[in-house]
Amino acid sequence: MREGDEVDGLVAGWERAGLPPALIDMLAVGKRATRIGWLVQQAVRAEIAELGLTYAEFEVLAVLHRAGAPYRLTPSELTRSAFLTSGGTSNVLQRLQKAGYVERAANSGDGRSRWVQLTEAGAAITERALEVSGRAHEEVMAGVPAETLRAAADAMREVLLVIGRRRVR
Repeated sequence: MREGDEVDGLVAGWERAGLPPALIDMLAVGKRATRIGWLVQQAVRAEIAELGLTYAEFEVLAVLHRAGAPYRLTPSELTRSAFLTSGGTSNVLQRLQKAGYVERAANSGDGRSRWVQLTEAGAAITERALEVSGRAHEEVMAGVPAETLRAAADAMREVLLVIGRRRVR
């Protein structure tokens, strides 16, 4: 018999309530994904807070870093890639600009848009934040076999490919 997790207690309750097995599986996937995400985010938040960053600020910096040199994107590209709202992105960019981590520049290809670009200080803090984020992930996932992580990542991709296409109200 395998060891249970905290979601298994919920599953037992759903079974007692007479929910259909397929719905129970869907609920269990959602609860486990949420719980894993929360545990990872809490670990990362603790590490990046020591650098003076919020999780949203870290996400925006990481997105800019992933874009590659010259580490710049438009605010709308940032919003999509960081999974933030446009208002949330605007607030984060204001804080990052005030801290000297990003700068805004005219977009010669589109007069209605501006570039957001990492500054030298922004690139340095992003490198440190990515390092501590990596360590936090390693600590949280320590003990999970590599093949289990790979199988979980592949399974979650399959789920996300289907449900990610749907509009959520």
